[in-house]
Amino acid sequence: MPTRLKKDKNRALSFQYIFLQNWRNFSNAKISIQNRTFLFGPNASGKSNFLDAFRFLHDLASIGGGGLQEAVRKRGGVSRLRALSARRYSDIIVKVKVGSSLSPNIWRYEIHFNQDNRQRPVIKKEYITKDGKEILNRPNQADRKDSELLTQTHLEQVNANREFRDLADFFSTVRYLHLVPQLVREPDRSVGRKKDPYGGDFLEQIAGKPDKTRDNWLIRISEALKVAVPQIEEIKMERDTRGTPHLKAKYEHWRAQGAWQSEDQFSDGTLRLMGLLWSILEGSGPLLLEEPELSLHPEVVKHLPQMLARVQNRTGRQIILSTHSADLLRDEGIGLDEVILFTPEKEGTTLVAVKKISEAKELLKGGLTIADIVIPRTRPQGVETLPLFEEHK
Repeated sequence: MPTRLKKDKNRALSFQYIFLQNWRNFSNAKISIQNRTFLFGPNASGKSNFLDAFRFLHDLASIGGGGLQEAVRKRGGVSRLRALSARRYSDIIVKVKVGSSLSPNIWRYEIHFNQDNRQRPVIKKEYITKDGKEILNRPNQADRKDSELLTQTHLEQVNANREFRDLADFFSTVRYLHLVPQLVREPDRSVGRKKDPYGGDFLEQIAGKPDKTRDNWLIRISEALKVAVPQIEEIKMERDTRGTPHLKAKYEHWRAQGAWQSEDQFSDGTLRLMGLLWSILEGSGPLLLEEPELSLHPEVVKHLPQMLARVQNRTGRQIILSTHSADLLRDEGIGLDEVILFTPEKEGTTLVAVKKISEAKELLKGGLTIADIVIPRTRPQGVETLPLFEEHK
């Protein structure tokens, strides 16, 4: 069994590299991606927009994602996606390389798009290689005969993606999570949504699992939760008389039988940690996390990198997360190549791996942590004046 797991882990696909041009905050940015990657930068520097590029590829390829037209529409159209710094050359470009630890450069995918005079997104270029061999290059002869074909990618079409369906399937496994506790407590706010990354149907996702799998996962989650919430003894899923699912947790109590509470009584931190643990167990493709430290105690936050590393050692799953947490980045197991620093500039945000900062290695040898290295580089100018806000009246 361990041999088979190791083989599967080494063959797991992951994003190796991404290039963004005229995509939201990024006029021209490229960076290598590690299997565990931490995104660090000031507010409004583009961390969420960076993660959204991977979500965009998911929407192009997945059933229910809607393909190019829907993926662009729900992001506000081409004009909303295009970087403000775009000038003469205004095409939006997303390029990625996908591979595994055994073969880091299996796939290359790139899409260039703009809009036509009806403000519909249209493909200017779609290009795919496998092991360095070109297998798709659009526009092709058929596109030139019928320009309407350029309103769809070949990635989204099952009758056209046979040669690169493995790549399309990989994109469709991308999972994003930024659970909003209030949506879990009041799921009626998200009626009709499926696999809502903000948690609107989180309870239905749990209830929809086969009983044996769900119960096993809830046991594992409850064991992990005891570190952060030691009063929790047990977690289970129940449906009420209307068929609505509810998470129940048994807390230690002065009563001999303990006390049961449902999700509407859980703290924000408990719900966020439950969502994080569930998402780690549920998928196999790249997992995108937005500030997983929110609402969590600093002592819990500082152990998140180790928890994610253990998951990856078992599954090989790629995890890319944004953070503002110094506690999280003080983990000594985080490598300099695993942290990407976001720096907003006049012509768009720039990206650099911390290992590229010339003095970073020497600072680490001198006893500083990665947090000590990056925080001074992202501190907003003039932040010290915030306490004087009322004095300006």
